[in-house]
Amino acid sequence: MTRKLPFGLSLRAILLGAVIIAVFFTGTLWALNTFFPADPMQESRPALVQLHPLAPVTRTSVITAPVAVANLALRDIMEANAPRGLNGKNDNPLADLLGKADIGWNIARGPIAVTGTNGSLNISTTLNGSLRVTGQLSNQGGNIAGAIGGLLGDSLGRNMGQLTGRMLDQRADIRGNVFVTSRPQLQSNWRIEPNLSGSVSIGDGGMQIAGIKLNVSDQVKPLLDQTVREQIGNLSGRLRSDRTLETAARKEWTQMCRSIPLGQASANAPALWLEVRPTKAFAAQPRIMQDWVILTLGVQAETRIVPAATKPECPFPAQLDFVQQLDQGDVKIAVPIDVPFTELNRIMEAQLKGRTFPESGNSPGQVTVLGSSMAASGDRLLISLRVKAKETKSWFGLGAEATVHVWGKPVLDTEKQMMRLTDISLDVKSDAAFGILGAAARAAIPYLQKSLADNAVVDLKPLSENAKKSIESAIKDFQEPIDGVEVEASVKDLRLIGIEFDSNTLRVIAEAQGTARALVRKIVLQ
Repeated sequence: MTRKLPFGLSLRAILLGAVIIAVFFTGTLWALNTFFPADPMQESRPALVQLHPLAPVTRTSVITAPVAVANLALRDIMEANAPRGLNGKNDNPLADLLGKADIGWNIARGPIAVTGTNGSLNISTTLNGSLRVTGQLSNQGGNIAGAIGGLLGDSLGRNMGQLTGRMLDQRADIRGNVFVTSRPQLQSNWRIEPNLSGSVSIGDGGMQIAGIKLNVSDQVKPLLDQTVREQIGNLSGRLRSDRTLETAARKEWTQMCRSIPLGQASANAPALWLEVRPTKAFAAQPRIMQDWVILTLGVQAETRIVPAATKPECPFPAQLDFVQQLDQGDVKIAVPIDVPFTELNRIMEAQLKGRTFPESGNSPGQVTVLGSSMAASGDRLLISLRVKAKETKSWFGLGAEATVHVWGKPVLDTEKQMMRLTDISLDVKSDAAFGILGAAARAAIPYLQKSLADNAVVDLKPLSENAKKSIESAIKDFQEPIDGVEVEASVKDLRLIGIEFDSNTLRVIAEAQGTARALVRKIVLQ
């Protein structure tokens, strides 16, 4: 007999409904777990302390390069601009003796030589030419000559008297040297003060005109001194106003002011750019050597990593700052590199997934890592591990899965270029999870913690190598050949010098070091 319940329901109907509900509920849970599985890494995860996003940051980079200007280049520019010949006329110093006389000279200079000694540039050339005297011996000059001849004898007097009215054309060789000394100084307005001084020397020599000696040096040197002073003045003025140095610096400044593609740190990472914004220019006073004049020029710039190409504003400095002379060039490019935690998780999981601790199997229990993830919280990182723990001393090998969470503080190992975790400790909830897995699994905890201390590292060398290659590629742009100018620059090393992080990103500060220099073998004045 079937017992009747209120509302006409029977016990059989109620039991059947309960079974249907249970099956439906179980099926629903199975479907949810199958098609919408919960993230096992979130299991018993402690609350995270959210961090403020990393502020945009720039680093200071400095490039210093000695620019060696060959003395041969200085010689060539002087050869091209200095006059090759000089000529002039002097007033007649023998007006009483010579009538309608011209005293003129023509001089050609030899090759210019440039050498450096005792902190100065010594410029020299030879002078070769002739002094020519043309004219007619005047009657008054003949009387003077005759009187002189009378004192010497009738025969000589008659001969000198016979010169009266005759045309004269006499020549004498001119031999001499010009010496110019320069002690160049850079000015803060990108100009050069040459500090030129010069002198002329003429060898002794002369000619006899009607028995009177005419000194060549006395006739030529005053005009040569004046001519050399004028040439030095003109050259000094031209060098003071020459814009060659500023023009070259502006070109390099504009080329440096840009964003340089760095590519991707990994296959899934976004493309990055290095923004370079020069802010300051400095120089050292010239150092003069035997065959070279060394100018040390430098640039200070702000550098940062950005996710897209930018067009920074870089006003050219109107003034140069001055520093001490340097023996060699130096390149120091500091950049912050942002790495998302998703990339760090990939690296970490590749190192831990599938590892079993302890590996020897001598412990009562073993823990195998099935997966891992990393998250930031305060000044620490939380490593979440999905593990499978099992007994090794039992015939049944009983085991279960659980998620454990381990805390650690990130520290940059600058020597090995990797990030390590220190002060590793098991989260309280994870300690309870190990208790559920059993005493055998708890025995594996020390092995797991030690393994994390040894293996919970992120090798940053691939990141630094990629950044080094990108910076080297960018530097090559500055080595494009320019007429007469050779630029040599290279990155010798790139070191990681610091880290910081927010909830989503690890920022690594990298510094590239290298050398730079330039050789100038040809100069074009502007």
